[in-house]
Amino acid sequence: MSRILVVEDESHIAEGLRFNLEAEGHQVEIAGDGEDALDRMLVKNQAYDLVLLDVMLPGKDGFAVAHELRRRQNFAPILMLTARGRPEDILKGFESGADDYLPKPFNLDILVARVGGLLRRKNWLQTATEATPAATDEFSFAGKKVDFQKLQLHNGKQVFQLTLMETELLRYLIRNGGRPVARKEILEQVWDLREDTDTRAIDNFIVRLRRYIENDPTKPKHLITVRGLGYQFVAKPE
Repeated sequence: MSRILVVEDESHIAEGLRFNLEAEGHQVEIAGDGEDALDRMLVKNQAYDLVLLDVMLPGKDGFAVAHELRRRQNFAPILMLTARGRPEDILKGFESGADDYLPKPFNLDILVARVGGLLRRKNWLQTATEATPAATDEFSFAGKKVDFQKLQLHNGKQVFQLTLMETELLRYLIRNGGRPVARKEILEQVWDLREDTDTRAIDNFIVRLRRYIENDPTKPKHLITVRGLGYQFVAKPE
């Protein structure tokens, strides 16, 4: 049985989500605002398999809650619920650390499917350590290693936990190493956003990845900027 925290200030929506998720066999708790959610997860150290997080909350909004959880090294999967379906808001959710998003009003069957997908991925990641070396999904370069199954980047003795979106962006850049990748291409291929979106949001992801990868993030050698276009991954810089 999976334990889910619903963070939603509208009680009728929260109770509806609880009813339907419990019908799917999950254990569900409700937090009425962001502060309550953070208190449960960071102060009382209550563990959840998934967080359904509304963006529009009184006090701390969903973006702030997700950001604080990730800053404090809590990587419970987050499905963000937002009445603002603009690409900029979706990217802001991913930047905050959300693993998936669903615009309101949502179809219940789609929500249940998204919840199931994130829970399956979480279970898969937990069992990844039992995989044989031949079955692991890793990439090594310049004394560093990316473990795509565990969402981790190893740089010497340091291990950085990545969000799902950071991992997928890095995976795409590595797969296309050796050629410049346009920001628009990243939006379409990594986040499936094909509307007119402010592509500068991607820059924030690159800044964070450089902190993990580069010896000197101000002088990147692996994640380089291609002026006027986007970024290029270089495994073995000259």
